Amino acid sequence: MRANEIETASTVKSADRTLDVLELLAQWGREMSHAEIAEALNIPKSSLTKLIRNLTDRGYLRFVAETKGYRLGDAIVKLAQQSNQVRSLIGCAEPVLRDITQQTAESCALNQLKGNEVEVVATVTSQQRLQSHMRLGDLAPLYAVSGGKAILAYLPDVMREEYIRSVTFERFTKNTIATKKALLATLEDVRKKGFATSMEEFTPGIVGIGVPILSASAFPLGSLNLAIPAVRYSSEFGDRAVAILTASAARIQRQYFGG
Repeated sequence: MRANEIETASTVKSADRTLDVLELLAQWGREMSHAEIAEALNIPKSSLTKLIRNLTDRGYLRFVAETKGYRLGDAIVKLAQQSNQVRSLIGCAEPVLRDITQQTAESCALNQLKGNEVEVVATVTSQQRLQSHMRLGDLAPLYAVSGGKAILAYLPDVMREEYIRSVTFERFTKNTIATKKALLATLEDVRKKGFATSMEEFTPGIVGIGVPILSASAFPLGSLNLAIPAVRYSSEFGDRAVAILTASAARIQRQYFGG
């Protein structure tokens, strides 16, 4: 490989790492230490030190002394405000959510990570008399709902391990996951199957099915989920719902990334 080709490859790799750092901090929702960022993104610490220094000097990252971690800086906000080309995940998802509810006749939502919880950021409600309401801004523990499990299962190892180390369980129903061992087994199953369920684990009488929306680097940008009254749920409906949600997540990914 010639010198100019090596230099080009190195520049592209550096640009990818810069974007990976910014996307990671935007999704995690709290400060992350140098070591946590390095482990989550598999970047050598020496390379990350230079990258973080440059981003901090230019205002794209901010060091928080109290937590000894980094978070997004003011320059990111200014850049987003100045750009009319920023594509919104919510904007991409809204017509897809309407189609999901039309196909299933059940309520559905787009969810995103917010700290140690999952937040409903867009939703469409079923028109059936017996329905599940998922309101904008609703928060739930990641371990208790299908949309939360779908995100948690695909977080980088360091983020998932930290969550599991610090999580405390609250029993919302008799079916709620209540131990770290059970949660680990559930998350492994989610990764194998590609979808998550919540069988009356957060709300009595409601079954949830969720799938992740992944970035090009397999980071969970969010999740789609259906909330179905248990009296209408069956294994046949579950299989159909997984197929619809999986196709819908792929549709959002194509629109969001311009593919």
